[in-house]
Amino acid sequence: MARDPHPSFPLADDGRSQLQRMRESDWYVADDPELARLTMRAQQLSAQYERLWPDDPAAAHDVLAQLLGSLGQGSEVRPPLRVDYGVHLHLGERVFVNFGLVALDVVDITIGDDTLLGPGVQLLTPVHPLDPEPRRAKLEAADPISIGSNVWIGGNVTVMPGVTIGDNSVVGGGAVVTKDVPANVVVVGNPARVVKEL
Repeated sequence: MARDPHPSFPLADDGRSQLQRMRESDWYVADDPELARLTMRAQQLSAQYERLWPDDPAAAHDVLAQLLGSLGQGSEVRPPLRVDYGVHLHLGERVFVNFGLVALDVVDITIGDDTLLGPGVQLLTPVHPLDPEPRRAKLEAADPISIGSNVWIGGNVTVMPGVTIGDNSVVGGGAVVTKDVPANVVVVGNPARVVKEL
């Protein structure tokens, strides 16, 4: 759904809940009781996953499957894992996520099969108003992130809202990805830029 880049406040009541507005990538009020309840559920499951992971991998996997929107066969996530909701994070098959992923999954974050994420990666979907008044009123929106198959994302990479990363590409450590990355390239830097074709 296209949204006005300059939200007005208060939001017009169009019959949608804040959760519906959020999932449709429209402006919504982040300070909402239903959203707070869903976030708390995610934090509880994340903490349970982290506690179980070293000693009971099977039970930890079951908790991770409850937390995430989808979890492909053979995928591994090393805790700690930090999410907003969890249910909007989708991992394909044989995905490997190293320690310390922050996935602010206000809307969908999709990661394709055989993709590798280094430690400390941040996948950030939220968008905040530039104007101070709607920002003070806790208005927020989000744009989805899509990461293809067989991608390698190095440590401490930040992927910004709305970015798509194509299949087989490599994102060098510490990069800040602000725009789409085509398939079969290496990108590095801040902002990330193509330095090599594969």
